[in-house]
Amino acid sequence: MNVDEIGRIGVIGAGLMGHGIAQDFAVAGYQVGLHDISEDLLELARENMRQNLAIMADAQMIDTNAVDSVPEKVFMSTHLEEVVSGADYVVEAITEDLPLKQRVFAEIDELCPRHTIIASNSSTFMPSSVASATGRPDKVLVTHYFNPPHFVPLVEVVCHEGTSGTTFEVVMRLLNRIGKRPVAVRKEVPGFIGNRLQFALLRECLSLVEKGVATPQDIDAVVKNSFGRRLAVAGPFEVFDAAGWDTIFAILTELAPDLDASSAASTLAADNVRRGRLGLKSGSGFYDWTPEDARMLRERIAHALIEIEKWS
Repeated sequence: MNVDEIGRIGVIGAGLMGHGIAQDFAVAGYQVGLHDISEDLLELARENMRQNLAIMADAQMIDTNAVDSVPEKVFMSTHLEEVVSGADYVVEAITEDLPLKQRVFAEIDELCPRHTIIASNSSTFMPSSVASATGRPDKVLVTHYFNPPHFVPLVEVVCHEGTSGTTFEVVMRLLNRIGKRPVAVRKEVPGFIGNRLQFALLRECLSLVEKGVATPQDIDAVVKNSFGRRLAVAGPFEVFDAAGWDTIFAILTELAPDLDASSAASTLAADNVRRGRLGLKSGSGFYDWTPEDARMLRERIAHALIEIEKWS
């Protein structure tokens, strides 16, 4: 199969990531099916698409007619077979539960055509762990999007040893075709590239709070008002090339022994989970969130990502 033969897309999971992935393909003109376990979740996904597209229309990224027309073009169903039985390419975007993902991959494998490529949007599980649940490991890989997927262009494409070169090439071309910026992760490793970097930073952030060095609010202020601004337009190797590796190596030599290197997850994060302080979804995390505050944060991130895109 080549990329020109892909016409129908199936997306499994209509939540935080899935609705945005489906939206991307629909905006690009593909026939898209979206599956979730309830009609309420699917209707919420349709409304979330409208809100996303309204922001894009305000920024003149799409025609205003798309705000209503694109969500209506996405076929939605609570029946998995209706979404995947005719799909050429399927993206799984359900919760990060490996046994559940494996069961879903086995079902998709039984229901979709033999030529269909199946991708997981897993944030950390390696593609071999879901490929083993299918009879087509050569057509299985991970395509890891970042939240919000309709505004963040990067997709990490992660193969396992059994993924065919054809599958990899088709997926890379498909993602390029819909305006994403796919990056090949050249070796299976938990968390891939982006999450290993994000969570290394998070581990140090949580450690600084636990040690009483700074509050979460002060840490956020440091990141937003210093190196975070640079990282939006230049990666770490570009930034440190600009600074000079003699200086960077001197700092690294002094600092590396004192950086947090714990192998266990943070007790501070565990305590938040135990207390139900899950972030926006529960109304509190390290901050307290009203529905209005949550909406404003999402819009602030979306508008900033749109502006950053103009510089890339």
